[in-house]
Amino acid sequence: MPAKTKYELKPGPATRESFGKALVELGTANPAVVVLDADLSKSTYTAEFGKQFPERFFECGIAEANMVAIGAGLAASGKIPFVSSFSAFVMNKGFEQLRVTAAFPNVNLKAVGTHSGISIGEDGPSQMSIEDLSLACSLAGFVVLSPADDVAMTKLVHAAAKYFGPLFIRAGRAKCPVIYGADQKFEIGKAIELVEGTDVTLIATGLLVAEAIRAADILEAEGISARVIDFHTIKPLDRDAIAKAAKETGAIVVAEEHLVDSGLGVRIAQVVAETHPAIMEFIGIHNTYAESGSPDELLDKYGFRASNVAAAARRAVARKKK
Repeated sequence: MPAKTKYELKPGPATRESFGKALVELGTANPAVVVLDADLSKSTYTAEFGKQFPERFFECGIAEANMVAIGAGLAASGKIPFVSSFSAFVMNKGFEQLRVTAAFPNVNLKAVGTHSGISIGEDGPSQMSIEDLSLACSLAGFVVLSPADDVAMTKLVHAAAKYFGPLFIRAGRAKCPVIYGADQKFEIGKAIELVEGTDVTLIATGLLVAEAIRAADILEAEGISARVIDFHTIKPLDRDAIAKAAKETGAIVVAEEHLVDSGLGVRIAQVVAETHPAIMEFIGIHNTYAESGSPDELLDKYGFRASNVAAAARRAVARKKK
């Protein structure tokens, strides 16, 4: 019988908080780092950077498109700009500028969307970004990151600053469990296998990584061996990890706080089809917009819990046996 996972999943900060902390670290270490915000610096946690480095902080007001274009101009001038707002605003309102002023000329712009997914809670569907990953992935040349916890966000923000090229980082409002130890290494484009398993693979990103780990424990008690992989990089995908999981377990569940029609799941499925076809199930938002409610109420109602991931894994394993 497979071993119980080693993860205690202690409470941790929201990844938006970790992003703000990492920005201050970057600002201290590198004078080329500049930050732009669109009237939400207290919510995106860029305010502390502005407080410590006011000459390198640009408050752009409620003008996300202009913010992105200004950031792209700063990137073209040799700076390392991080432009930040809620994901629904920076991606939806800034998309044309992200495409024309950042993606097309391949400038060194870092766009960060906070309050992603439905776990933003009571603010409701107008501010719930459930399309941001697909929009970011559709931008040619963009790297897309979706960290799962405090450690992952901190280290991937530093990695983003070192990487040259346009990049999007997804952050959340809800506090999330700490998964990683401080010594964990992160590489853009390289997924991390958290739990070994042979019967089914649980691929998750962001807030759903912790739920996948919990699901693996549920499945372990039932005699199902579940592999868990954190895809902190949505683009470029770790094709080797996907092909290996498909070949060795024959069944994959993808869990993401995003529309299933256009997010990580469809990207994983494309690689599975190209490398080693396998049974697949998908956890995510199914062709709807969520209601307003507390984060916990919404995650329960729309099926983002470990029990939902475990149920999908059971279905996948059952289909594999037919």
